[in-house]
Amino acid sequence: MAEYPAAIATQQVDNERVCVTEWRFPPGHATGWHKHGYDYVVVPTTDGVLTLQHPDGSRTESPIKLGQSYYRDSGVEHDVINLTDREIVFVEIEFKTPRS
Repeated sequence: MAEYPAAIATQQVDNERVCVTEWRFPPGHATGWHKHGYDYVVVPTTDGVLTLQHPDGSRTESPIKLGQSYYRDSGVEHDVINLTDREIVFVEIEFKTPRS
């Protein structure tokens, strides 16, 4: 599997309840392989299409749209890659406290 330069992660909030991170993906950058330990919400701050690399080696395209947030349960494992020619940015909010 190809390796890409690291996307830019800027932690904005990290406390006992949540972790908020801005992710900036210049063209050709990626998060690197990771598994989400918490439920999370993604808030896109740009439009774009990210490529998701899955553990089985398959890839899918994931369009994101400015202001259209989405939620995922913990346990997701992937590498998120920007294969486009423009920067893509989103804010990720991880919920450290369990659902009640």
